[in-house]
Amino acid sequence: QVQLVESGGGLVQAGGSLRLSCAASGRTFSPYAMAWFRQVPGKERMFVAAVGRSADATYYANSVKGRFTISRDNAKNTVYLQMNSLKPEDTAVYYCAARSGSIYATQMASYDYWGQGTQVTCFS
Repeated sequence: QVQLVESGGGLVQAGGSLRLSCAASGRTFSPYAMAWFRQVPGKERMFVAAVGRSADATYYANSVKGRFTISRDNAKNTVYLQMNSLKPEDTAVYYCAARSGSIYATQMASYDYWGQGTQVTCFS
């Protein structure tokens, strides 16, 4: 079992930045590919960004490409999501997810473990 705990969400004005963190515990972190998803009420959870076992293998949704950066620190068992140039449409609950294996995926069903989510609200 892997436990994931997100932090770093909050309220930010459009154009601002936030950094989300996801701390993993329970098992060795490094074998897992990690991702961030987000969800707004009444809509399905959507892929945001992912990183493979190797920290240089990353992938982004088109809506956040160039503004968000995913990274991981295996020594700290933590994955990050740096969010810059935030827009009101980025407002959502952000979830961290982990899947066994080295390769990232963009589908929810591919992930085995989920955090409880952290709220990000961007106002104009």
